[in-house]
Amino acid sequence: MEKHLNTMRTAMLLAAMTALFMGVGYLIGGSGGMMIALIIAAGTNLFSYWNADKMVLSMNHAVEVDERSAPEFYAIVKSLAANAGLPMPRVYLIDTDQPNAFATGRNPQNAAVAASTGLLQRLSHEEVAAVMAHELAHVQHRDTLTMTIVATFAGAISMLGNFAFFFGGSRENNNPLGFVGVLVAMIVAPFAAMIVQMAVSRTREYEADRRGAEICGHPLWLASALDKIARGAERIRNDDAERNPATAHLFIINPLSGERMDNLFSTHPNTENRIAALQAMAAQMGPAGNAQTNGRDYGREATQQAAPPSPRHPQADTTGPWGSADGAGPRADEPEQPQPNPWGRNPTGPKGPWS
Repeated sequence: MEKHLNTMRTAMLLAAMTALFMGVGYLIGGSGGMMIALIIAAGTNLFSYWNADKMVLSMNHAVEVDERSAPEFYAIVKSLAANAGLPMPRVYLIDTDQPNAFATGRNPQNAAVAASTGLLQRLSHEEVAAVMAHELAHVQHRDTLTMTIVATFAGAISMLGNFAFFFGGSRENNNPLGFVGVLVAMIVAPFAAMIVQMAVSRTREYEADRRGAEICGHPLWLASALDKIARGAERIRNDDAERNPATAHLFIINPLSGERMDNLFSTHPNTENRIAALQAMAAQMGPAGNAQTNGRDYGREATQQAAPPSPRHPQADTTGPWGSADGAGPRADEPEQPQPNPWGRNPTGPKGPWS
């Protein structure tokens, strides 16, 4: 039922963005411009459906890893995917100090999840598991396709708005509204597309937080991870994301400088609001939300034997690689130092991409 609802929402959103796209074309060039916009919209959709995941991964210089090059990280994703009833996605690492992660792909059968080396260095095993559960929730809800289509349309509408100044504004161009139509195309349409993009992104982040907490079984793990990622993203620049701001909404936390407020123009909800929602969810779950889920330890068994993880409050800050879950380790107010041999690298087997 949920799958059909998500498909219906995606179809409705696609229709709305197509209509907006055609409206911009009409404002620029009348009926002829509308037909050209329709053709461009169809081509944009086909291209983004088949190639958007490759483009996003390439923009962020993501490198695919497997159980040999990143055994523990790969095992976490594999265990979580099985717990969620999803096919195993492709797994990628991004070589950046900023802690962050995202998911992409047109459907669960062709999905990919990516995490930064900064995420693996600065978060504990349990927090990384919660982050990847969040990303798998996006895959399960088919958000990756929806958000990619919205981003593609928003960019294309903005492009048409820029072209409006050069190709619109006269009766000879079959523009029925003249200069007024050009102004609408240049200003209002891209603004409307941006609002739709950001509203969709923010709504789906809350839903992915909830489902991700269900997949890993520990809302407080994700709450702690969000707190640490947000603080890291504020201090550490992600150059690839800054060069490609259209992909910012795909990340679990906004990777760009600024835009930390929960307002109409932010691609992500306020982190404190997300943490509060997860804390409320943990309280509703009671002891079940603070117990190990189905005996799983999400990948630890791949390389080591570990004590069962225990929950932490977001203020109890631990660090990776494989920071202990009992609150030991550096506190939140201590500087985070890169750890030698961050997990994701295999010290005894074949070398991974960051070795």
